[in-house]
Amino acid sequence: MFKGPDQDIEFIYTAPSTAVCGQPLDTGGKKEYLIAGKSEGNGKMHITLCDLVATWDSLSPTQKKSLNQRYQMGCECKISRCLSIPCFVSSSDECLWTDWAMEKIVGGRQAKHYACIKRSDGSCAWYRGMAPPKQEFLDIEDP
Repeated sequence: MFKGPDQDIEFIYTAPSTAVCGQPLDTGGKKEYLIAGKSEGNGKMHITLCDLVATWDSLSPTQKKSLNQRYQMGCECKISRCLSIPCFVSSSDECLWTDWAMEKIVGGRQAKHYACIKRSDGSCAWYRGMAPPKQEFLDIEDP
């Protein structure tokens, strides 16, 4: 477990079908998942179609590396969804997520290869790659 309660999650609950926002999972024990949902704090977790659920094998190398290193750099950033073009951010601490508007999929290029991180000036920006951001990227000032 990367982040969550100290105790193990024993049960994961979801609706019976995607028609009612259920999340289909292979319960045969052969697949590992990355699951982000709502923890009840008593060994139970609830997930819906709105939560991030992906098989570990389907994650890109950038996503796997970002779980331990990159995503925590963006905890104070807000990711705003862009559902159709044009769209804009309303403050400098936002990153605009455009996979749906550009590719019509949730897990597109941006989700697989970028992380929204906070820079030295307090603004947030998309960072691509697995290597740590260079100081020049963190210190950049937008015009």
